[in-house]
Amino acid sequence: MTVSDVKALITTQLVENFIFDRGRVLDPDASLMEEGILDSVGVFELITWLEKTFAISVGDQDLTPENLDSVNRLTGFVTTKREKAAA
Repeated sequence: MTVSDVKALITTQLVENFIFDRGRVLDPDASLMEEGILDSVGVFELITWLEKTFAISVGDQDLTPENLDSVNRLTGFVTTKREKAAA
């Protein structure tokens, strides 16, 4: 799975399950919390989906905005986790 594939899956998940305005364009660098796309419950739903979809484990130490607060940050986080797991 390429980085582009990871990004596409994350974007699709967010658009289909967390964005209720179907006309809204998701900026890959925008803060998902500040934009009101995710709240604390949504973060945990997203984490569950990430773990299942990408076969990764998200620990408490991973729950930071640097890892989870935009499409691009999520993509980088998942890609890094998958690379570490494969090593």
